[in-house]
Formats: sequence, structure tokens, C-alpha cells
Amino acid sequence: MKALMKTTKSAKPHEVEKQWHIVDAEGLVVGRAASIIANVLRGKHKTSFTPHVDCGDNVVVINADKIRFTGNKAAKKIYYKHTGYAGGIKGITAAKVLDGRFPERVLEKAVERMIPRGPLGREQMRNLRIFKGTEHPHEAQNPAVLDIGSMNRKNKVGA
Repeated sequence: MKALMKTTKSAKPHEVEKQWHIVDAEGLVVGRAASIIANVLRGKHKTSFTPHVDCGDNVVVINADKIRFTGNKAAKKIYYKHTGYAGGIKGITAAKVLDGRFPERVLEKAVERMIPRGPLGREQMRNLRIFKGTEHPHEAQNPAVLDIGSMNRKNKVGA
């Protein structure tokens, strides 16, 4: 009989099996959806999670333009950027971003800020694909449905 081992099994990049998930973001709360998506991208839902290896799965998000904020955050939350010039700070509210040309950036930025910075984080963010409509070009991968709205009643606005 073999004795108990006192070492931790560390996953290697070639051993990782990546799967595909699809998330319908219609009516979901931004922060709650982003935290679950970030965990799937990192691979924290797997038993073989290794912090320094990309163990995460691929995530396709549809209907990103129909994602919701709770309370008055859509009007009060401001996304800042700086032009690089003195006094060049610019801000835009979350409601304007959602009504604008690229509404999927709200969810993208929320997820990006929950992923560690650095080369591994950038590699994990490449596994996220966000679309503002219901159409996406990843049907061939047979993504499994990740129903975030049914995980907790607070994940969906009006549920």
C-alpha cells in the first residue's frame, strides 16, 4: 500500500482540458456576472486549478448590451480615462457606454479588472468573447450553457 503523498499536484499547460461555455447576459447584474465569468476564465471552478497556469475555459457572452446595473449605478458610475495631457481626465457614465457604440465594454472591463494583471491575465482574457447580440461565430465548439441567473436570485435584475 502506498503512503499518503505530501506534495501538491500542479497542472501543466499541456494537461489542461479547455471547455467552452456560453452565457446569456440578458438581465444579469454586471458585477455578479463578471465575478463568475472571471472565475471560469481563471479555472478556479476546477479541482486541478493552478495559479500560474492557464487552466480556465473559453467563455462566450451574448446579449451583452442587455446587462443591467442595480440601483442608481447606471447614472452614477463613471468610467475614467486620461488623455495623457495635463488636466486631460475624461469620464463617461455607465448608462452612456451601454447606449453607445460598444456596450459590451462594460462587461469586458468588469471581468478584466477581476483577472490578475500580467502576461497570464492577458492570456486568460483572450479566452473571453463578448457579443452585443444573440449571434456569435462559435457554434462549432458546442458551448455548454452557463446559467448565471439561476445560481442565485440576486444575479438577475427583476427575478
